[in-house]
Amino acid sequence: MRAPELTPASRIYVAGHRGLAGSALCGRLRAAGYENLVLAGSSEVDLRDRAATTRFLTEAAPDVVVLAAARGGGSGANAAEPADVLSANLRIQVNVMDAARAAGVPRLLFLASSAMYPRESRQPVRETSLLAGPLEPTTEAYAIAKIAGMAQVRAVREQDGLPWITAIPTNLYGPGDNFHPTSSHVLAGLMRRIHDAAVAGAPSVVVWGTGTPRREFLHADDLADACLTLLAHYDEPGPVNVGTGRDISVADLAKMLAETIGYTGAIEFDPGRPDGTPRKVLDIRALTGLGWEPKIRLRAGIASTYQWYLDSLTLPRQREAVRGHEMVR
Repeated sequence: MRAPELTPASRIYVAGHRGLAGSALCGRLRAAGYENLVLAGSSEVDLRDRAATTRFLTEAAPDVVVLAAARGGGSGANAAEPADVLSANLRIQVNVMDAARAAGVPRLLFLASSAMYPRESRQPVRETSLLAGPLEPTTEAYAIAKIAGMAQVRAVREQDGLPWITAIPTNLYGPGDNFHPTSSHVLAGLMRRIHDAAVAGAPSVVVWGTGTPRREFLHADDLADACLTLLAHYDEPGPVNVGTGRDISVADLAKMLAETIGYTGAIEFDPGRPDGTPRKVLDIRALTGLGWEPKIRLRAGIASTYQWYLDSLTLPRQREAVRGHEMVR
């Protein structure tokens, strides 16, 4: 089956529309003229509930599904609750994809994760590195769930002939991120920690690990642009990396955050905390070959994200996002 063309009349269901990736995608879709969005929060449909998910998608009858809903968090949160992380993500993915099949949804984009790649992957990481070695232990449960989702997309393509696809985003950040002190990812978690130190006038702030691991960071708005490119131009069984192709050490990231925030205290490292994967930067040639490229440089993206964070501290609704995401977005 050929991938359907997106039109202003297309009914597009964004699962996880209140999360970082989903909210950015909804904004980008609306800016591009796609107003017929199908949206429902976890209070309206719990995607971990199979029957409720099936009823919802049958009634909604979308033309396109973007599966951005997930239970996530930083390596600490994933390592602390691996059974909950694995169970929640498997149920969300299986329920949404099975319901989409039953409803005859012709197009689905699954957002996986670069956590799926082996811990010791050759850099930059190509899509062919998947399943080629052991995973990073601290994010193994989350990674295995995402691998299962990717496998389900390929199985549906093979069995039903539907043009479903998978994208593998690198580490995301941006307005709407999770700044919770224990469940956030590295950039947002560091931003909050350094901000709190600046407000308190603390002489130093502690960063987990040695500071030597290198990471790649993609602004959520760039991911949203990539999703539109993939929905319009990509129809292959293999997944596609979405990143910037540029990485930075955790130590240099902390320095950049401190400069943006205006913190002048010392940055100390705690080598007793896990570093995680030594380096991870994605090979994005498959996606750039479709005409997409990232537009938001890290320093500028950090500045706009920090401004959002400051604004969120004065708005009651956004203050809840700063404290932590809903489990299922």
